[in-house]
Formats: sequence, structure tokens, C-alpha cells
Amino acid sequence: MSYVKDLRWKKGMKVSEIVDSFMNVGFQSIELAKAADLIVKMNKSGAKVFLTFTSNMVTSGLRGFFAQILRLGVADVVVTTVGGLEEDIMKSSGERFIIGDFSSDDVALYEKGVNRVGNLFIENESYARFEDIIGPMLKKLYEKEKRWAVSDMLREIGLMLDCEDSILYQAAKNDIPIFCPAITDGSFGFHLFMFQQDHPDFVVDVVRDFKNILFSTTHDDIKGMISLGGSISKHHAILACLLNGGLDYALYMTTARHSSGSMSGATTQEAKSWGKVKDDSDAVTVIGDVTITFPLAMVAALEKLSDEGLLKGEGLLKGE
Repeated sequence: MSYVKDLRWKKGMKVSEIVDSFMNVGFQSIELAKAADLIVKMNKSGAKVFLTFTSNMVTSGLRGFFAQILRLGVADVVVTTVGGLEEDIMKSSGERFIIGDFSSDDVALYEKGVNRVGNLFIENESYARFEDIIGPMLKKLYEKEKRWAVSDMLREIGLMLDCEDSILYQAAKNDIPIFCPAITDGSFGFHLFMFQQDHPDFVVDVVRDFKNILFSTTHDDIKGMISLGGSISKHHAILACLLNGGLDYALYMTTARHSSGSMSGATTQEAKSWGKVKDDSDAVTVIGDVTITFPLAMVAALEKLSDEGLLKGEGLLKGE
């Protein structure tokens, strides 16, 4: 039996010590502490870890953290939405997003050519410059192959970038596939459409890429997932794991609630009714803003893995 304990600060506390203390605080703090432990368990078990996230997290300052996680070998497969890939490319070319306010005058922002994502601003000019970047990339892809599975195309684009903080670059460099099932759902999709008007034999094959994600794991693999937010990125990874026997470890972090019946709000418990998560799996759902909950849980896990010498990219931490 466990009891509630008062949280205490001490000078020089590590993040892992703070998160460990959450186990006796209550409410979502307990689930967050469980999340950090679950990430450690996934890695110690040798699980193939699927990392899924939505594009708004790349709009935020989590983008470089995701790239670092890929460098450190904590995730093996990435599934995301296209906006995050666009913004990863934008930031790789030097674009900077502005910190604004949730209560901004949106009509005034529109008139100034500014797009709001929560309390972050993206200027229209960033998308205009994205067009200048993506056009030559698509031309290079076309010259090399006429038909591309999405993940293969994204790997090639990652190799064209030269930015250590880029998700696409680190994934390509470390042979980690990135799957984006809704590749047309954004500016990237529009440019694919426009390019295809002049090159009708250029094909981006999403069905072939479904085969790729199915073959990225097997029934014999120990499978884990860290799902940040929900949407198609979450479901695409879950579906691939379902068709390969289900998840052994599952961590969901979201602000959505299960009462809506949505995929974003569906808990790890609900997933067991589908066989997406095994009935004896180690599973945790954390309700809260991922820009807060994920860094705390992941940094705590990284500290523990580092202390035990279990980080694959341990040497990369020096000078970070």
C-alpha cells in the first residue's frame, strides 16, 4: 500500500528525482511518473518503439527534442502528420516562429498575413519560402525515381537537409522510417499536386507505404508506442501494431478525453477491446499538455537510461 507524500524541493535535484516524487503526489502526477518508468521499461526490454505526434508539436519547441531522441536511439519508427514535416523543413532553412498570445485578434493577424497555432504565430512568408525549397527537392526526387512510397520519399528529403535539429534529417541519418499517411493534408500536398500537373508520371504511393509500415514490425517483436496527441498518426501506428499482434507497451499523452469517443481521447484501456494493446500490456495514459508532460517524462527516462549506460547514443549527449 502506498501513501501520499508531500513534495519537497532540494537544491540540485535532477528531473528524474522530481518525476519519481510525483508517484506519491496524486492525480495526473502519478500517471506522469508511471510514464517515465514505462519509457525506461520499453528501452530495457528491447522493444521496437513507435513515436507518434501531431504537427502542432513541431510548431512548438519540441521539434529539436524529437530530433535528439532519434539521435539517441530511443525511438525506432516515427508516424506524424504533414504539417510537422513542412515546419521541420522550414525551420531547417532558418524560419523562426513567433511566440504570441492565445487571445490575439485573429482578424488583425489575418490582415497582417500571420497564422495562429494556439499562442504561436507563423507568417505567410514562411510558406512562400517553403515553396521555394520544396520545388527543387521534388525535382531531384523525380529525376531519381518516378514512383515513391511516402516513407522512402521522406527519407530522401531528410538526406537533402543539413540540420542536426531536423527530425527528417536525424531519421534519415539513423535509418528510422517516418510514416505520414495523410501526406496531402497540407501545403506539402498542394505542392505535390502542382508538381504532378507538369509531371503526370510522378506518383506518391500511400498504399505501398502502408505495406512498409506493416513490414516495419512483426508478431515476434516486442512492440511499444509513445503516442503524443492523437489523430491519424496515433491510429496508423496502432493499426500496424494491431495487425502484428498488438502492443506490449503503450503510452498515450493527450489533452483529449475519452468521453468524446474520439481516437485522440481513446485510452490504452479502450484499445484493449480492439486488441491494439495486449490485455497484459504495461500501459499508461497521461492527460495534459504534451509540451509539459512529455519533456518531463522523457528527460527523467533519459537520465535513468544514461545513469545505467543504456542510451545507444550516449556519447551524443556531450556538448548538447
